[in-house]
Amino acid sequence: MATIETNDGAVRDGAPDWSALAQGVADDLRADANTRERLAARPVRELALLRESKLLTLLDAREYGGGGGSFAQALAAVRIVARADTAIAQLLSYHYLHRTNALWRAGPAQREGLALASARDRWFWGGASNPRDPESVLVPDGDDFRLNGRKTFASNAAVADRITLRAELGGGFAVIVIPGDRPGVTHGNDWDAFGQRLTESGSIAFENVRVARDEILGEALPPAAPALSPLTTLVVPLHQMLIAGFYVGTAEGALTEAAEYIRTQARPWQASGVAAAREDPYILEHIGNLDVEVRASAALTAAAGEAFEAAVAQGEGLTPTRRTEVAAAIYAAKVHASRTALQVTSQIFELMGARATSSRYGFDRFWRNIRTHTLHDPVVYKAREVGNFALNGTITPTPLYT
Repeated sequence: MATIETNDGAVRDGAPDWSALAQGVADDLRADANTRERLAARPVRELALLRESKLLTLLDAREYGGGGGSFAQALAAVRIVARADTAIAQLLSYHYLHRTNALWRAGPAQREGLALASARDRWFWGGASNPRDPESVLVPDGDDFRLNGRKTFASNAAVADRITLRAELGGGFAVIVIPGDRPGVTHGNDWDAFGQRLTESGSIAFENVRVARDEILGEALPPAAPALSPLTTLVVPLHQMLIAGFYVGTAEGALTEAAEYIRTQARPWQASGVAAAREDPYILEHIGNLDVEVRASAALTAAAGEAFEAAVAQGEGLTPTRRTEVAAAIYAAKVHASRTALQVTSQIFELMGARATSSRYGFDRFWRNIRTHTLHDPVVYKAREVGNFALNGTITPTPLYT
C-alpha cells in the first residue's frame, strides 16, 4: 500500500507514520524553541500540538480509536521531539508512562473504560507519585473515599486530563486515577528550575478530594489486593527507557544545531591555518568523538526499546529473570545517555566559540534541560544496578525506582 498524506500526517500501510508525525511536531517546536523556553509560559499551545498530531493516542488500541502503535514507536517519537524541545519530549514521555501505568494496574472493566475515553478524548496524562515525599492518604467516606496529601513534584499534572498517584489505604497502597481539575486538587505552579521550564513539574496538594471506588485501580482493595502482575513490574523500566530516549534526542539536537552554527557562523582560530572553522582538525576530532558517543547512546537505547517490546509481548508469561535482564539493558542505556547528553550539551560551546553563548541562540537550553532532569534520578544508582547485574545477575529492589 502506498503512503497517503492526510490532514493528520503520513499514513503508511494503513497505519500512521509516527516518526513523520513526531518530526512535524519537532519542526514546529524548533522554530521558536528559544523564545518559548525563555518565556516559560504554561505549554498550552505545545500540548495542543501534541494532541492535534495524535501522538497522545499512539499507544491506544485501534479498536478504541487509538493509533495502535508500539512502545518502540513511542520511544522513537519522544527522541525525535527531544531534538527540538527537551521539555515537551518529557511531557510526552511522562504521558505515555502514566497512561500505561494506569491501564496495566486497572481491572478489566476499568481498563476498557479508561482506554476508550483516553483514545476518544485524546487525554493527556500526568502523575503525582514522587516516592521521596510522604505518601498521600486515602480514607473511606461512605461509598466513596477522601484523599489528602501533598507532593513537591507532579510533572504534567497541572495541565493533565487525568492524574495517576499512589496513596496509603488499608495498610497497603492503592493507585488512583482522577481528573486534574477535581475540587480539592491544588496545583502549586511553583516550578522555577533553570531547566525543563515548560514541564509543569510544580507541587500538587490534595485536600479532602473525593475519590470514587472505580477510580481506585484494581478489582480488590488493599490489603486484599494481589501482588503486582508481571507487566506492572515493567513500569519503572518503561519510565527509564523513555527518559533515555529524550536524553539521546537532546544530545542529537544539540549536536545538530552546533554543527550548523560551525558550518555557517563560527570563525576559525587565527593559529589554525584553515580558512573555515569546519576545516579545523581539532573541531573535527572533537565533534567526531561526540558523534560517536551519540551513536552509541542511540544504539543502546534502541536495543533497550526492542528488549522492552519483547518483554511486553510475553504478558503474564514474563519471568522475574527476564524482567531483570530487560531492566539491566534499559538502565545501561540510561547511564550512557545521561553521560552523553551532559557531555555533548556542555562541550559544543568549545567547538562553536564565545559568540555562541549569545542569548539570541539559546544553545544553553540543551545543557540546562539535561542538567536539571538528570538530578531527579541520580545516574550513579543506575550504574550500580548495571554493575550488580553484571556481577551478580540481580538488581536491587527499590520501589518506584528499579
